[in-house]
This record gives sequence, C-alpha cells and structure tokens, in this order.
Amino acid sequence: MNLLLITVILLLAMIATKISNKSGLPALLLFLVLGVLFSALGYDFNNYKISENIATIALMIIIFYGGFGTNWNMGRERARESIILAILGVLATALITGAFCHYVLKFDFLESMLLGSVVASTDYASVSNILVSKNLNLKYKTASLLEIESGSNDPTAYTMTMVFLSLLSGYSVSIPIIILQQVVLGIIGGFLLGFVFMKLIEKLSLDEDGLFSVFIATLMIGTYALTQSLGGNGFLALYVLGIYIGNHEFKKKRDVVFFFDGLSTIFQIAMFFLLGLLSDIHLIVDALPIGFILAIFMLIIARPLSVFGLMAPFKMKKNQLAIISLAGLRGAAAIAFAIMVVNSGVSLSIDIFHIVFVICIFSLLIQGTALPFATKKVDMYDPDDTVLRTFNYYSDKTDIGFIKTHVTKISPWVNKKISDIELAFNVIIAKIERDHKSIVPRGNTYLRDGDILVLGGETYFDYTGEDLHEIKISETHPWAGRMVKDLHIRKDELIIMVQRPDGEIIVPRGNTLLKSGDRAIISRETNEIEDPAK
Repeated sequence: MNLLLITVILLLAMIATKISNKSGLPALLLFLVLGVLFSALGYDFNNYKISENIATIALMIIIFYGGFGTNWNMGRERARESIILAILGVLATALITGAFCHYVLKFDFLESMLLGSVVASTDYASVSNILVSKNLNLKYKTASLLEIESGSNDPTAYTMTMVFLSLLSGYSVSIPIIILQQVVLGIIGGFLLGFVFMKLIEKLSLDEDGLFSVFIATLMIGTYALTQSLGGNGFLALYVLGIYIGNHEFKKKRDVVFFFDGLSTIFQIAMFFLLGLLSDIHLIVDALPIGFILAIFMLIIARPLSVFGLMAPFKMKKNQLAIISLAGLRGAAAIAFAIMVVNSGVSLSIDIFHIVFVICIFSLLIQGTALPFATKKVDMYDPDDTVLRTFNYYSDKTDIGFIKTHVTKISPWVNKKISDIELAFNVIIAKIERDHKSIVPRGNTYLRDGDILVLGGETYFDYTGEDLHEIKISETHPWAGRMVKDLHIRKDELIIMVQRPDGEIIVPRGNTLLKSGDRAIISRETNEIEDPAK
C-alpha cells in the first residue's frame, strides 16, 4: 500500500508541475498543498525523525547540486555581493526578524532568534525553479547573484539555528568559536575532498553505466558526514565541493547532471509534500495570523533592509535591489531546520513548525507569483540575457557539442569574412573569443590572428568505446620525444588526440612532438587494439 501511495503522489506531483506551468503558481507550493490534502484525508504521519532524515538528505542534494550547477566564471563578477548576502544578509534577516518577534509579537527572546534563524536563508530550489521555469532573464547578472546567494546561504542559517538551539538547551557555548569552526572546517573540507575527488577519477576506471554517479553520491554523503563529525558545517562543505568539481571537466560529467537533475527533483517534491503531510489543519489555522504577519514583515522590511543596507557600498540600481529583495523565497531549508528543531526536544512556547509552514506558503504564493510580473514592471527583464544558460550547460544537458580551434597567421581563415568561409560539414561558428572578449559571429565578421573559434554541432556518443584506445607515454616509451610524422603507425590507426599532463588537449599534426606523460588517444578500424609499442 505504501508503494502504491508513493506512486500516486509522484503522478499527482507531475500533474501539479503541468498546472504550475500553465497557471504561473510555483510548483513547490502545489506539492505542499498536496501534502496537506493527504493529511486532511486521514493519512496520519507524524514521524519527525524519519522526516528529519529525509529532509537532511534532500538538503544535502539540493545544496551540493546548487554548487555543482553554478558556473563560477559567469557568477564571479557578482560573487562578492552574493557571498555578503549569503553570510551577513542571513545574519541581518535573522536578527531583524527575531527582534520583531520579541519586541512586537512578545515571544521569548531566544525563541524569537531561533525562529528568525530557521527562516533566514533563501531557498535555492524555489529561486532556481522560478527563474528557469518562468525564463526570467534578469539584467546586470542578477540571476547569477541570486543563484549563488540562495545556493550558499543555507549553511549560515543552519549554524545560527544550531547556536540558538544550544542556548535554549542550556549549553554554554562560545558563539564566535562555533561559527569560526563551522565555516573554516566547512570550506577546507569541501575544497580538500574536491581535490581528492579530481585525483581519484584520474586513477579509477568507472565506465560501467551508472557507477560514476553512484561514486559522486557516495562522495557527497561522505563529505557531509566527515565534516559534521569534525565539527564543521557539512552543508557548506557540500556547496564548496559542488562548485569545485562542477567547474572542472571530467568524463561522465553529463551522466552526473542527469542523475542529480532527477534526484533533486524527487527530493524537492518529497520535502514540500512532507511539510504538508506533517501539518495539522487545525494548527495551520491557529498559526495563520502570526505566519502571515511574519511573511509580510520579512517581505517588506527584514529582507529589503538587509539587501539595501548591505548592497549600499556597491551602488547597485534600485530596481535591481528591489528584485533581489523580492526573490528571497523561503522553502526547503526552513522546512528542514524546523523539523530539526522539533526533533531536538527543546521545549518551546511557540509552534515553530506550523509558523514556518505558513511563512513558506505565503512566501511561495506572494513572492513566487509576483516575481515574473515585478521583473517586467520595474524594467529588470533582459531579453538578450540568459538564466545561467552557458555553452557548458548545453553541452552537459543536450546533444549539442562544442569544440574550439585557434586562428593563426598561417590559417586559411585568417583575415577572411565568415560569409566567405565554406564550412564543409554540418557545424556553425558559435562564438569568437578575441582579447578576452566574446564576439557574436556575423556574416561580415572578419577573423583575426589569435582568435579562438567555438564550433557547434551535433555530438556523437559512442556507447561501446571499442574503437578508441588510450596510451600513456612514459619516459621509456618509444614514442616519447618523437614527432607524430616519424611514428610507425598502422594504416588502420590514427592518433586523434593528445592530452598533456596539465590537461591541455592537442589535435595532433605531423610536427606534434609527443612527450613523457602525454596520453595519446588512438582510433582504429578493428576491435582488437594493442599498444603499438609492444
């Protein structure tokens, strides 16, 4: 019966996604409502311990994949602002919201600060979902800023939540030391394990279908567990790990993208459905006034104060700051932290779980539906920009592939217009890089010495790999120190690529010199391939 129920839930979630696309309502809000409906129909589920485990795994996947999918080169220009908002922005939002709860709503001080911490971070899944599904192309690289901020600010909220939980539990803690330990160990753990990962994949052979994605998932879990056990912030380590390996190229990367695309979607559905399923309709009604007041306060005061105040030194435009403020949606992280608070056993005078529930509902309902309209209303929509759709995105997710080549003084294309060049194959010049700038190629664009051309076309995927063979050239290998034209290679063989030890890829010519440490990729007509040197 449980498996049948899960099947029904996933089918209804897909229908909810279709409704979202047509109605404009955020899909995650519909998943949450779906959970409430099942709860109201009598499916009594109040196991917060299981829910915390699911919520933790979901948050791990969402944060890791948020980092993995972040194009650092594109977001670097706004990284400083993003990181300030991810750390100081969360801190300011939590303190402002907590102060409002204590001085206006008359909650206990520590409980107020705990509630402010739980809902302080913005939700990557919600922000990314709306930006991409509604195709919100924002001016001034704002999409990059929002994606990095929402992907990296959960660790700050988690640290603050744990600090105030400890204080409420009666533990004597040094807040500066806890924060420093969480941040330092989190960053070091993410970078260190990312470095180890890149070294491991150079040594390991994980060509079996699906095995590489399992290895990535294992690394993700291990990074979180190890960092947490050492007293660091496991979520921060996962985000750093995701950015580190996501911005490196490696074999099977495309498989990882598809694997985590599906996995993160399933766990996003699970998170919001669980929140609805754990809720009690009567307690929701009781929490409605307080939750609504807090959602509105955070929307029009706490979040804007944090954004406008912290971004003042950067002289950003008011319409940009307004959209950044509006895009501070609450979601998966707040749900996970609220469940953790319930499981902590700390006695509270407020129903923090259902207050967070109501805040998430109104955040998704008001901000999620208003964001597309407001983007165009305040002139922040840019039809010529993109929502993190880079060349890497398309080569990772579609059958479109890109290769680069250099224009040199002796190239037959140098000083010619593109319209005068006959491309004999089904490819197109997709981009020109000149003097560290990108140029959109036109028919009347001249190619110059030093240009880097990016050629686009349909990729070919070899499911067997039987026609290719890799040879590592050692110091004693007979090919070391010789040019390709001087090698004795069989007529049915061709060296199609040479990779240097530093990762540089070379398309070999007759005068290409092979060096010790190079890897030569050979294509051969037959299925039996041996090292020609043997």
